[in-house]
Parts: sequence; structure tokens; C-alpha cells
Amino acid sequence: MYVKNLWRYPVKSMGGEPLQRATLSANGIEGDRVVHAADEYEQIITSRSHPGLLGHKASLGPDGEPLVDGLPWRDPQVALAVRHIGGARARLRRYDGVERFDVLPLLVATDGAIEAFGHDYRRLRPNIVVGGVPGMAETGWPGRQLRIGEVLIGIQDLRARCIMTSFDPDTLVQDKDVTRSVYQRFNGVLALNCWVIEGGRIGIDDEVELV
Repeated sequence: MYVKNLWRYPVKSMGGEPLQRATLSANGIEGDRVVHAADEYEQIITSRSHPGLLGHKASLGPDGEPLVDGLPWRDPQVALAVRHIGGARARLRRYDGVERFDVLPLLVATDGAIEAFGHDYRRLRPNIVVGGVPGMAETGWPGRQLRIGEVLIGIQDLRARCIMTSFDPDTLVQDKDVTRSVYQRFNGVLALNCWVIEGGRIGIDDEVELV
């Protein structure tokens, strides 16, 4: 098995950026989901209720600060776009605490499960895609660990999927049958909730061992 894809999502619920290499720590991939949209009550706004967020692409600039569509995340144009999606008082907010993750800091998918899913894997928003995995073998992985070089990843359980899987990551066209199929065919769970036990650097094509 090997690392097939790596993804980081510097702004929660926005499109992410593919990586060749990544640094992992207790907070997952460095720079992942460090900014989120919030309403006037400081409640997090996500694409589950505001799918327009998915239409913007976030990346990490050379200074470590997130960019939205190539602009600094604090840029007035970005602020205007966020208000257009989330309401007059919506804004972006930086928060680095572990609570920024919906479940755990790392989501791992496998190519076998993605093939069974039958749709663009970006709908699942994984951080790591492990290649060379037969079929739905990932369903037997909870409770085990993944070793990637110096990095050790703990696997907690399978991820319960939400309505976000119904949106095409490029066109934002919604197809609710995609989400229905996850519940009909996979009991509503796909990919793995994980955390980092031992941090370090990983890269595309690195060997992955299930331990």
C-alpha cells in the first residue's frame, strides 16, 4: 500500500489543495482547517447548510496564512464573498484549536472504497488516500494503525457521511442520490476517522503499512 493522494483544507468547508508532501502533528496536516466561517453568534458555518463555500478554493501561502481563490483570507473581496454566502454578518475567523475538526484531525480514504463509491473522491474530502487497498478492506481497519515512515496514525472508526457528498466539487450541482447511495450501500459510513500518534513528514508514493 502507498500514499496515493494528500489534501489540505486551510479554510473549513471550502475546496482544498492537493499536496506532494505534508507535515503531520497532533492537529493533523499542518495548516488544515485553521480558518472557518462564523455567523454573528460565533457559530461555525459549513457547507452542509451553505454549500456555496465549496465553490471557493483555499490554499496555504508561503507565509503559512491561508489564501482564498489566491487572495489573503482577510482580503475585503474574500469577506464580501463570505457575507454573500453566509449572511450580512458572516465572517472568516482563525482558530487553531483541535475543536475545529468535526470528528478527528485526519480523514483517511482508500482507493478500493473510492472505486466502490463510484464518484469523484473529492466529495469525501479526505486528507490521505491510501492506494493499493482491495475493495472495502477499510471496514476492518478501525482499532488498528497505519505506519507511513516515521508517522504513526491511529484509526478510530468509519466516518458517517453527510449531505456534503451530494455536491459536485467543481460545479456545485447537487445530486442527493449520491448521499442516498452511501446509506443504502455502505450503511452511511465511508472513509476513516483517524488521529496522529507519532508525527512527521509523509509524501506521495510513501509506503503504508497496516499494523
